[in-house]
Amino acid sequence: MRSKAIFLSISLLAFAANDQVVAVHARRMLDVRSGIVSDAFIVIRGDRIDSIAHSTPDGAQVIDLGNATILPGLIDCHVHLEADWNDFSATAGLRRSASDKALLGLKNAQVYLSHGFTTVRDAGSDDFGTISLRNAFASGMFDGPRVFAAGIPISITGGHADGNPLASDIPLPPGPNIADTPDQARMAVRHNLKYGTDWIKVMATGGVADSLSDYNVQELSDEQLRAIVETAHRARRKVMAHAEGTEGIKAAVRAGIDTIEHGTMLDEEGAALMEQRGTWLVPTLETFQRGLEIGLSQGTEPIMLEKDKAILKFQQPAFERAIAHHLKIAYGLDDEPKYTTREFEALVHGGLTPLQALQTATINAASLLSVDAGTLEAGKFADIVAIDGDPLKDIKTIDRVVFVMKGGKVIVSPPVAK
Repeated sequence: MRSKAIFLSISLLAFAANDQVVAVHARRMLDVRSGIVSDAFIVIRGDRIDSIAHSTPDGAQVIDLGNATILPGLIDCHVHLEADWNDFSATAGLRRSASDKALLGLKNAQVYLSHGFTTVRDAGSDDFGTISLRNAFASGMFDGPRVFAAGIPISITGGHADGNPLASDIPLPPGPNIADTPDQARMAVRHNLKYGTDWIKVMATGGVADSLSDYNVQELSDEQLRAIVETAHRARRKVMAHAEGTEGIKAAVRAGIDTIEHGTMLDEEGAALMEQRGTWLVPTLETFQRGLEIGLSQGTEPIMLEKDKAILKFQQPAFERAIAHHLKIAYGLDDEPKYTTREFEALVHGGLTPLQALQTATINAASLLSVDAGTLEAGKFADIVAIDGDPLKDIKTIDRVVFVMKGGKVIVSPPVAK
């Protein structure tokens, strides 16, 4: 890529520190609201976009990205920063220390950032390491995406987030996330709130990636789900629900859950209910699809693979219902971060246009998380990604990231022209 002006990484990183006026220019800037592409200069002061200009601003230091396509920083609403995506065995979580998980979380977060994801919502871990990561990134201790953390998912005994796969005669204390009554559910919410979570995550149904639960079964009761939502909303926190089976999806929506994660067996009644209530869907299509590619490798238990095979046939009809009912859809991978852009391909293959797929990870996701990002407009965070190609014509080019800026700081510098 040929550029009018080339700046070394050290100079680019100094822009934000000096609070200088910076203008990021490319001949292609995508308006994610309309799909309109224009030649533009994005003028930045500090960590925010000051204005959009169509000529070189006076006194600005220009980062010229040539023929690249500029997009808002991307947002993933379903990540698991501390997950080891190369070990799906039932006892994986018991073999890693909190330090191991935090270090892996740092690595995973920086992979997301290098792929253009400047904001992520962590969908749960078995400790509060993601809170520490969130705070470290926010303070500038490390480079990392803006993190919204959901803490420890709330589950019934034997449910999708029961971390004890051991035999009955091997003692292991129940975690603070285990709730079998409405009062225990309230306590589990308060435990998460005590340690600073941004969202509350619940397991409304069983899941695929465990050896204990049945994804067809509603796990938390209607009374428990209502108690969780009431307690969380009173504390001004939203609630996300892992919900794969049909009845559990509808129970979560009726309880006032804010987002349905997966929704793999969404039926017509459930889709209509979500449309009526304005409930968000984070479909995570790719992770189920890649589960079959993995097979029994990487520690996957045979029962997990069989569940993945059985549920996958429901995914496409459910997603088509979501589209037909105009559900609010936000982007979520729920997979290893190196595959982070594959969800765009899955969304397009599932029925969205390339622009609609990009909107799930920009304007839609920003609305869901109530973050000043998702569009290239004055007043928003200076979160900017440049792609070598045109993702409106070929969504796969979204993987060709050549520049990343988060909050006015350059994370991935443009290539140096030779």
